[in-house]
Parts: sequence; structure tokens; C-alpha cells
Amino acid sequence: MLTTRYIIRSLHCLSKKSFHSLPTFHDHRKMKVNLIPLLEDNYGYLIIDESTNVGAVVDPVTPKTVLKAISDAGVKVEQVLTTHHHWDHAGGNEELNTKKPGMTFYGGDDRIGALNKTVAHNDTFNIGSMKVTCFETPCHTTGHISYLVEGEGADPAVFTGDTLFAAGCGRFFEGTPPQMYRALIEILSTLPDNTRVYCGHEYTAQNLKFAKHVEPDNPAVLP
Repeated sequence: MLTTRYIIRSLHCLSKKSFHSLPTFHDHRKMKVNLIPLLEDNYGYLIIDESTNVGAVVDPVTPKTVLKAISDAGVKVEQVLTTHHHWDHAGGNEELNTKKPGMTFYGGDDRIGALNKTVAHNDTFNIGSMKVTCFETPCHTTGHISYLVEGEGADPAVFTGDTLFAAGCGRFFEGTPPQMYRALIEILSTLPDNTRVYCGHEYTAQNLKFAKHVEPDNPAVLP
């Protein structure tokens, strides 16, 4: 079973109702993940294969911020992993494609801007020496993809967009409860225990507040 080890560090208040994280690097041994706060509560990510100094970005909705993160890291990036077509995840693709031509934009929905490589369930490709496996996890949107990244000697990481969050799951905009059940229980929860989960938004506080309302005696959600 998958243990969600996605840890939000250095939370700070943006408003009375909104929280976000400071930019942080997460070390997976031979792979690094740069967490990039975007918009009000979104997360983009820079994935780095340390053995080749090659990387990829996930859901770069604010290209200026993402390009700076790439420059600061000094890494070669030619791949974009898009989880779904919503503007707050894919809305920066066209601009990024203009500012950095020649990139490969992966995704599972033809509504994704700049898409030039459509992927389906269990498709694989590489970021440097690391293997990426694509999982169809529809419900939030019909074409939602989660990406599992694995490398020799590195703890695996899965990028779940708006399917799985810390203490919650995404809204059912285009899918059904059975689809979400399959995504969460039959796919994501079967990943190795040391898999770290990187989601698309900072919803942790809101999710735990709701969980405490629904299950007030559940020790997993009590302070």
C-alpha cells in the first residue's frame, strides 16, 4: 500500500482562508524534486535526474517562475508533464512553448495546450536515466494522467495533479465515483510504500478540517 509522505514544509498564510508553501527541494537520492508554489495554491514541480543533470517540469502554469527555477537549478529541461487540461495546470503551456521552443509536452487530453505527445495508461518514457510511467486517473477530468517517476537508487515519486491530495481527493467534474475509487485504490494505493506523493494544490488544511467534521473521532485527523 502507498504511504503518502507528501510533506508541506514552511506553510505560511497568504490570507485568512488560503495557505501555501515556500519553494523547497525534496531529495529522493539521485533524484531531486523542486516544489514550485504557483498562483494562489497551485504547485508546479521541477524533477531532476542528478546522474544526467536532465529534468522535466510538471504543470508549469506560470512560465516565468518555472523558467527561473530551471535556470537557478542549472539543469537541462526539454519535457513538460501535464496532468490535465484545466487552465491552472495547463494554462502556461503555450507561453512556455513560445519562450522555450522544441519541448515535448506530454498529456492525456487533446484539450491540453501545446500538447505534442499524447500518452495513455502504462505508457512509459524517460527523463534522463529515470523511468516515467503514465497512469490514467480520470474523474476530476476525463483525460487526467498521474506520472510515476522511478530511478535506480532513488525513492519513487508520483505526481497526482488533482486526483490525490494530502488528506483528500479531487472534485468529480467529469467522472464518476467508481472512476475515482479505481484511481485511488486500484492504482495509486498499490504503489510501493516509499513512494512520495506530489499533488497539484495546497489543500491540506481545508481537507483536514473537512475530515475532522465528517469523522471527529478519527485519530488520524485529530491535532
